[in-house]
Amino acid sequence: MTLAPGDKLPEASFSRMGENGPEQVDLSSLTKGRKIVLFAVPGAFTPTCHSAHVPSFIRTKEEFSAKGVDEIVCLSVNDPFVMKAWGEATGANAAGLTLLADGTGGFTKAIGMSFDAPPAGLIGRSKRYAMVVEDGTVSLLHVEEGPGVCEVSAGEALLAAM
Repeated sequence: MTLAPGDKLPEASFSRMGENGPEQVDLSSLTKGRKIVLFAVPGAFTPTCHSAHVPSFIRTKEEFSAKGVDEIVCLSVNDPFVMKAWGEATGANAAGLTLLADGTGGFTKAIGMSFDAPPAGLIGRSKRYAMVVEDGTVSLLHVEEGPGVCEVSAGEALLAAM
């Protein structure tokens, strides 16, 4: 399946660090009756993800809220320990963004967004994209042409398209 606007997201479970260690988060609980922004990155702490993609959503968080977005979620094929540390390092946690791990890459594969970049050591990672999801259905989707580019998937570009 290659995801497109109008598609319902498949069932998926992600992980994050809770007070007592890793905990599961069902995608349906994030989306049911809500409007969220979900953006994905090839890897935590990678250059474009760290210096451009996450900061673009920190900068635009209040503007998304003003447009009725309930939550901004960053997803990566990493583990919840890395995502927690990355959220702290970027200021994403303090800004109120939710960072989740698609540890097995199952969701990423199910929506047709998996890619490999062996020279960079990235295997089974996510393409860079951003989407608006309303009650579990994709209403807007921006996918980058390459993993090192953050233009159409940046917070400002997604916000302008809403």
